[in-house]
Amino acid sequence: MKEGFRQSMAWLHTWTGLVVGWVLFFVFVTGTAGYVAGEISRWMRPELPLAERLQDVDRGLALELALSRLERDAVNAKSWNIELPHYDQGARRVHGLEISWEEMPERGQIWGRYNSEELDAGTGEVKETVEARNTGGGTLLYRMHYALHYIPYDVAIRLVGICTMLMLLAILSGVITHKKIFKDFFTFRPGKGQRSWLDAHNIISVMALPFFLMITYSGLMFFPSQYMPAGIGTVYGTSDADRNRFYDELFERDRDEVFLPVAKPGVSLHSLLEKAEAEWGAGNVASLSLRHPQKDGAYVELHKVSGGQIVVYDAPSLRFSAVDGQPMADDHEHHAVLETRGVILALHEGLFADWWLRWLYFLSGLLGCGMIGTGLVLWTVKRRGRHLKKDASSRFDAAGLRLVEILNAGTIVGLPVAIAAYFWANRLLPVDMADRAAWEAHSLFVVWGWTFVYAALRPLKKAWLEILWIAVAAYALLPLLNALTTDKHLGVTLPYGDWVLAGFDLTMLALAALFAYAAVKLRTKWLKAEAAARERKPAKEPAVEEVVAQ
Repeated sequence: MKEGFRQSMAWLHTWTGLVVGWVLFFVFVTGTAGYVAGEISRWMRPELPLAERLQDVDRGLALELALSRLERDAVNAKSWNIELPHYDQGARRVHGLEISWEEMPERGQIWGRYNSEELDAGTGEVKETVEARNTGGGTLLYRMHYALHYIPYDVAIRLVGICTMLMLLAILSGVITHKKIFKDFFTFRPGKGQRSWLDAHNIISVMALPFFLMITYSGLMFFPSQYMPAGIGTVYGTSDADRNRFYDELFERDRDEVFLPVAKPGVSLHSLLEKAEAEWGAGNVASLSLRHPQKDGAYVELHKVSGGQIVVYDAPSLRFSAVDGQPMADDHEHHAVLETRGVILALHEGLFADWWLRWLYFLSGLLGCGMIGTGLVLWTVKRRGRHLKKDASSRFDAAGLRLVEILNAGTIVGLPVAIAAYFWANRLLPVDMADRAAWEAHSLFVVWGWTFVYAALRPLKKAWLEILWIAVAAYALLPLLNALTTDKHLGVTLPYGDWVLAGFDLTMLALAALFAYAAVKLRTKWLKAEAAARERKPAKEPAVEEVVAQ
């Protein structure tokens, strides 16, 4: 009975992994890119200046300059916001001095129009806005990992949700199936065909198993009401008004609350800044906001710089009366359920992580791609061996196997080529082209579709190797293309110390080296296998059909 249960788990692991494997590979590749979405977006907008260095500024002076600007430009506003110069770990960039305000909403509306300006921290003058090219940037890749593309949003998030649930099932059933999973972690037998692929799959899977469990489970927490809508529908109803009532209660939004226009506070903002820095440390105040609810009176709220705390969606804050500077209680009730969900979502996105931990997230994401890729290849390796032993007994089996092999090649090595094409399109498409961002995305999917056609028309081994070498060229030449088309190349970014832009180019070279290593390794392995096969068989006997499984 025990063995039967493990065998049933093996069947479940195999087929759940195969059915959604290609979608999951796409989700993991684009999701891994999402960990550096901000860096990708900066590289894809080369018109922007080099990274602003976080310099020592007189924060008190900057605060007064920002307040004076708001008094002049934001009359009759519902709220004022001042962003002080700091490094934003969540957005992964240095913030300068910025102001924003929300205008008083029209009758019947909850929100007013939003406005913002970036100021010079020394003079308070508005900085000139740099017009950068229209691009999807890293945000598009990040969005694709949960909303796909060309598919209605509500449909896409449910499809990804189903695939994620099946992945969680595949991981758990895989752990049950491999009773020696941790022992196998230290076992790798190169040159053993199917056994080698299984060893690689086991090693990669165990190496980042806690990450895979966390990232899969936490991914299901983003859209709970879409995946399980019956609860809200039963208690509140199914209309839009009913759903709004649910969210108003959940987030404590009072649609009838009356706000008065914000005015200059009676207390010195500099003194409040000193109080907050005494609590959090010098330079740890990220922003201030001013609001004037009619019920409670005007207040100033100071927000701590993000970083170090996992709950990034509700950063620590201090609230003071705008009249006399006395501390005010935060009337926001902290729901345990919302805080728990916030921790889970923060773990998924890694917004709290410092640079080294984000690199660990990125590398773990790449291991996830490797786990899925080796699992897909292992499926074809096992079936190809059985198929050859049965002497091609079924045309249907042969066609199905060939289809999976084509999908594997087009997905595992074709998708990286397509993403490189996305970056190439960013540099080659005319800057003033209409629908430019959309055509960047179209370029990705056109090239990706071409790799499937290429894999179908070429012998399988040649398709894998040739697409891999295309990936090598595509990534290795990106820094050169960048140097030829912009002034933000390695010769500039490295001496300046802009490690976001320089890091992107260097990462492209590292990926090219990785694909080159894979191509050389596969070619060497297949040549050795073919030579061994010729030695074992008579010269007149036909060679075994080319497969990835050698």
